[in-house]
Amino acid sequence: MLLGKAIRLNRLFSHPSGKCVNIALDHGISCKDYEIPKGVDRISETIKQIVLGKPDSIILHKGIASECFMQYAGQIPFILQSVSHMPSTPWKDYQLAYINEAITLGADAIAMAIGVIGDYQGEEIAMLSNLVNEASIFGLPVIGYIYPKGNTAKPEDFYDLKYVKYAAHVGSEIGLDIIKVPYTGSIDSFAVVVESCTTKVVAAGGQKINSITKVLEMANEIIEAGAAGITFGRNVWQDDHITAIIAALKAIVHERDSVKKALKIYNELSKINY
Repeated sequence: MLLGKAIRLNRLFSHPSGKCVNIALDHGISCKDYEIPKGVDRISETIKQIVLGKPDSIILHKGIASECFMQYAGQIPFILQSVSHMPSTPWKDYQLAYINEAITLGADAIAMAIGVIGDYQGEEIAMLSNLVNEASIFGLPVIGYIYPKGNTAKPEDFYDLKYVKYAAHVGSEIGLDIIKVPYTGSIDSFAVVVESCTTKVVAAGGQKINSITKVLEMANEIIEAGAAGITFGRNVWQDDHITAIIAALKAIVHERDSVKKALKIYNELSKINY
């Protein structure tokens, strides 16, 4: 491993726990039905609240990073998202950012989301593999968001153990530094996914959950399964108290506090006007 890559990865996993709490705010272009989600529609304020929570990293598209992240430069690690799918074609991803832009923007890593079921699977895996090759020259870590989605996938396939395990294994085979996959819904099943990989696995937060307790329980289960961390989006920036939910998630992931204690942290901090 190049020294530069080691330095960047150590920034992403700087906490003594060896785990990470990452916040993904890269959902605008891919929004469903062309409706910009709550939280993304006030993105400058959302970024401010996320930074106040001091997660281990934030994931942004290049334009938002350039316009909104300058004042927070160096405060928390930044990961550049390089692709998006379109509202009309959620089964296909398009590359929108490249290695030179990640380097220019000072990103600690570059991320790419792909799908692994359907007619475009080979094309998308090759796109991610090419990114790994290009990034290796500069010691830039690559994070793959690998999802069981595609034009032939059924909705239930997205969380199915067989497909999630396959998605994670794809990431191992093409040499990713961090693999992000959907949470399969139980500690035992996700442990199978983690144990099958040769690299770090983090879990996605999925769709919005209208229960803080359930969000915290999911995070706790993910870490219990042996994951290297969490990468949550909607369940953070669509919460009414962004900084508070980040603090609660950090308590679970880094301190291994109980869900009950993390919920108490959330309730106490939610009373503060940041």
